[in-house]
This record gives sequence, structure tokens and C-alpha cells, in this order.
Amino acid sequence: MALRNIAIIAHVDHGKTTLVDAMFRQSGLFRDNEAVAERAMDSNDLERERGITILAKCTSVTWNDSRINIIDTPGHADFGGEVERILSMVDGVVLLVDAAEGPMPQTRFVTGKALALGLQPIVVINKVDRPDERADEVLDEVFDLFVTLGASDEQLDFQTLYASGRSGWARRNKDDAGDTLAPLFETILDYVSEPEAALRDPDGTQPFSMLVSLLARDSYVGRIVTGRIETGTLAENMPIHALRADGSIVETGKATKIFAFEGLERVPVSEAKAGDIVAIAGLETATVADTIATPKVTTALPALPIDPPTLAMTFRVNDGPLAGREGDKLTSRILRDRLLREAEGNVAIKITETDEKDAFDVAGRGELQLGVLIETLRREGFELVISRPRVLMQQGDDGSTLEPIETVIVDVDEAYSGVVVEKLSAR
Repeated sequence: MALRNIAIIAHVDHGKTTLVDAMFRQSGLFRDNEAVAERAMDSNDLERERGITILAKCTSVTWNDSRINIIDTPGHADFGGEVERILSMVDGVVLLVDAAEGPMPQTRFVTGKALALGLQPIVVINKVDRPDERADEVLDEVFDLFVTLGASDEQLDFQTLYASGRSGWARRNKDDAGDTLAPLFETILDYVSEPEAALRDPDGTQPFSMLVSLLARDSYVGRIVTGRIETGTLAENMPIHALRADGSIVETGKATKIFAFEGLERVPVSEAKAGDIVAIAGLETATVADTIATPKVTTALPALPIDPPTLAMTFRVNDGPLAGREGDKLTSRILRDRLLREAEGNVAIKITETDEKDAFDVAGRGELQLGVLIETLRREGFELVISRPRVLMQQGDDGSTLEPIETVIVDVDEAYSGVVVEKLSAR
């Protein structure tokens, strides 16, 4: 069975998760009479409420005897740690752009990382059934964006599709007929190459190795690490070990369970080969950016650098007079364990203990990421006192102080531009 690994990247609310829902339905993943929640990929309550993708998720669909692993990536720069790791697992990207809004700031952020990795883009201009669509202008804007980001000539010769994710159709030309996503599936199979790992080692004769890109925990099998197999074949109960970037051994164990992805579920399999994206249970300490391999492999795979945090806040337990009115997790020990668990699977979050025994510094990529963490903790029953966000400075190679810089694009009527500039200058 042919295999393709792709990521879908888009700005917040450009219809990415809705398009994936349509791909699920048309690939035969769901029964005709099966009740499926809208935006099925947004499995987190906060994702459904905010209408954005926060957690990267793997899934898979089968089309004409070919399996397509699809990874739904976060569309906001604050979750850049997730985006970078995901892009290291795929061989092509589907760039989704709103037919009215065009490329937006987060489109630029994620696309820049994809192009820098040499991934071949497929551009899908979504929501072309909107009355205010301007698909032709948006296509020109996408091309200009690619040029600005330093795309190669091959990347600039991208395939374009016009789609309506909500209605479930894609077309190669805007005026074509058709009411299915078949052109999208066919374009993915035709223009995204097979995984390089599978081409390098088609028979799986090399020793098994895999770079961990995602981390999860299951109440039955424990810690689950997810990544793309780079070399060899992985079989159930095979002896494995985890390596840090410097080649030091983290732990040894067995691959007690191997899971492939089928739709929204993890499905147990007995073995997996190079190029496939799988989840493995059986290790307790291995984390993101570690290499999982057979014991004979002693050199770690190169891991992508992750952008450092830019903001930090101090979290501490609620010790005020109204403590205990709403939550039931009120001790610093429970808060510390929960924050460290968050940092295990989210490499963009850094936890540091402070001189105060009940306070912890939590650093992240931005206010949205930290805000999502705070709301998640609140819903889990934690009562917190938090400080104002503060900017984190970095030290340059020459000892100079480096400050994070963000580019802000504000689209307002000319009459209000002066007020906007004034407010931004005050910050």
C-alpha cells in the first residue's frame, strides 16, 4: 500500500479542521449512519470553544489503496513548538488559505518553517463559495508570500486547488464542476513523494530508529511516544532504548504496544516499517526529541531546534482568604507535578522553581499559550495566583542582550490608524 505523510497548515479559522472532517467522511472512515461531532479533530474542549487547533493530532485516511497520514497542526505562532516537530515527520504540506482573507500572519509563520525544510506545498484556497471571495488575488498573494520567504523554484511551481471544506468539494479550476474531494486526494498522491525513509530502506533491513515528535499518556499502557520511523522495522516486544541528543542512554525497555493511526483512533499493529508514523508504548522516561532505537544504535538522530520561550509568568497556589471556594487542588506539590507533566509533552513550555516554595516560573511562546494552560488548570480544579507576563531576554554569542521581536499586522480603516499606532507605541 502506497504511503504519504502530510501536514495541513493554516491560519486560525481558515477552515482547516472542517476540511479534515470532510476528508474523513469521503474516505469512508465513518459509516453513513454514524453520528460524528462537527470539527471532530478539535477533541479538546478549549479547541471547540475557541475554534482553533491547540494540540497537534495524527490521523490517517485510505484512498484508492493508498494510506495518507494527515497531521493537523496548530495555526498560531504560540504553539510553534508543536509545528516544528510535526513538520519533521511529513514530506509535504497542504497550505489552506481563506479565499477572502488571504495569507495571514500565522500562515506566514508556519509556511516559512515548512519551506525552510524543503517541503513541497499544495495550496488550497478554501471557502471560495463565500460571496466576498477574491480567490485570484489571494493566489497572487500566496505566490508573493512564497517569494518573500525564499521558496525554491520547485516550491514556487505549486499545485493549486479551489475548495469549500464545509460543502466537501475541491476543484483544480475555480469554474470546474464536481462535488467531492477526489481532486485533493489525487493531488496529494501525485505531488507528495513517498517518505524518504521508506525509499532509503524499502526492505526494512537497517536497524530500527525513530525520533520522538509527540508525547501522550494512556491510562492503560502508560506513556506513548509518537514519531516517524527513520530506518528499519519495528516489531511488537522488540528490545529498544532511548537516546538523548548527545548519545547518552535515557532508558531501555521493550515496545510493548505499537499503534498506527486510523481515523481518530490509535489501532494496534504487530509491526511497522520505515516511513510510517506510529505510536509506541513501553518506555517511561523518553520524551520529545529523544531517539528510540534498537540497542545496537548508539548515535542519536538530529532533532530540530525549538524556538526559545519569549514570555514568563509566575504561578503559585491560591493562599488568599477565599482559597478552596471553587477548586480542590490547593497544594504546591500537586501544582508542581502538574506543571512538570505539562512540560514533558510540550517542549515550548519551560518550568523553573523559584526561591518561594509555593511559586513556579512558567515560560512559553506567548500569551495565548500561557492563557490556554491557565484555563486548562482552572478546569482541572486548580486554584492559582498568577503574575503579569514579563518578556524574557536572551544572551547573544557576544554577550549582548537580545529582546524578542514580533511583527504586528493591523488591518483597520485609515481613520483609526493613528489611534492604533498610538496604542501600540504605548505598549
